[in-house]
Amino acid sequence: MKKSLLLLPTVATFSLLAACGSDESEASNEYGELTLGATIPYSDMLEAGVKPYLEDLGYEVTITEFTDYIQPNLSLDRGDLDANLFQHLVYMEAFAEEHSLELHDVITVPTAPIGVYSNVYDSIDDIEPGSTVALANDPTNLARGLTVLRDNGLIEIDDSADPLRVTENDVKDNPLDLNFHPVEAAQLPRTLDSVELAAVNGNFAISAGFDLTTALFRDEIPADIINRVVVTEERADEQFVKDIIAAVESDEFREVIESDFQGFHHPDWMNE
Repeated sequence: MKKSLLLLPTVATFSLLAACGSDESEASNEYGELTLGATIPYSDMLEAGVKPYLEDLGYEVTITEFTDYIQPNLSLDRGDLDANLFQHLVYMEAFAEEHSLELHDVITVPTAPIGVYSNVYDSIDDIEPGSTVALANDPTNLARGLTVLRDNGLIEIDDSADPLRVTENDVKDNPLDLNFHPVEAAQLPRTLDSVELAAVNGNFAISAGFDLTTALFRDEIPADIINRVVVTEERADEQFVKDIIAAVESDEFREVIESDFQGFHHPDWMNE
């Protein structure tokens, strides 16, 4: 799997995308051409698990890789992409509202979880009082990092707190007197040389060469934080969307996930 650095949705690092205009994109799609956009590792997921299925149906598929979380939706709206894969529902809805877009989520896919890693401890039972935990400093991932600590019995969070906006101020019980050290999410893997624990987003863990299965523990990702294929609302009923769903639901896709994406959190439909 490729190792590359993803940027957070809050970081507006724009990438240049060479693509045709909206009218040309729609015309090309009539002849079976599809352009799908994604960030790593989801571009790899599309390349290995979706593209072959669609090509067997007769599509000519191009996977466009992005290094930011801004351009994939803007490119989708312009018609430069037919679909993208990089975002969860909370981000999609917020982005659509902010930019006056009409986006439609198609199907959820296995998603890299936040894992708590350590170069000091071998298990959760080894964690000593006063240990420092590095956490992402953006609201969504800070909440997820604190929640995974709570779900594994290390802290308690005030029941009245918004689960998607939890901060250190919402921690009501901290029996190990853990120290919280918020940093930019992309820097979390590097903090393991200076802190005892780090709650690292799955994409950044992959970029840093981590094996997701070696985390001391991982989060159980809520349904609205699982990544999904997205199209524009006006194209939601087109045949290519149905074919993408079939590709993701195929045995071939499942085999790719089991082989190349171990440690990813599976959406509920894959466990039924």
